[in-house]
Amino acid sequence: MIFSEEELIEVSGLKKGRDFIEVTCGCTSHRYGDAVGRLRVFSNGDLEITCECTPGCNEDKLTPAAFEKHSGRETARKWKNNVWVIVDGEKVSLSKTALLKYYNQASKNANGTNRSHNGRVCHRDEFVNCSSCNKERRFRLRTKEECRIHHDALADVNWKCSDLPYDRITCDDEEERASRRVYRGCTRSPTCKGCTSCVCFGCEICRFTDCSCQTCTDFTRNARA
Repeated sequence: MIFSEEELIEVSGLKKGRDFIEVTCGCTSHRYGDAVGRLRVFSNGDLEITCECTPGCNEDKLTPAAFEKHSGRETARKWKNNVWVIVDGEKVSLSKTALLKYYNQASKNANGTNRSHNGRVCHRDEFVNCSSCNKERRFRLRTKEECRIHHDALADVNWKCSDLPYDRITCDDEEERASRRVYRGCTRSPTCKGCTSCVCFGCEICRFTDCSCQTCTDFTRNARA
């Protein structure tokens, strides 16, 4: 239980996983109306939205900021207020619920790491090509464990799709569409191509003292200096 029963009372569409909960969410555009989705809240502070705005929409694993933009919301970049969940039949902004407590805690505990404009730890998603099918596969870099998985995959010239530990994919699975790959998880701009908010040049989360590669060695040496 990552949330108490009181914190989730009357929240619509509630489903519970081992380390996350999922609820119905949405964002309203004055021009296009409501875009509805499924919000997953993880215990490490991560937030992911699968969009269900139309039956044919395939947008998933969106950040709230990317979902806000995808919905056509006119006043974007205020996702905490613009993305809502349904509580007791009413639309309630995320900022007025308990659902952001792990997200906010992750921001508060982020010492010595790359930060976005709102203080949250931010490493943008990266891609690695499979050595067998040459398809690009996405790596999320939100935790130290995820950063290590990407780090080791990048160093392995024989890395394959089936080596991904958290997504059960094979070389037969389709590659992400180009329109989806532009969303890399930057909290400043959903389609950012790389900025000081999402590109990290070395921190305690993405560098490893037990690794002898040049980037990790340089970081360890500088940290001890």
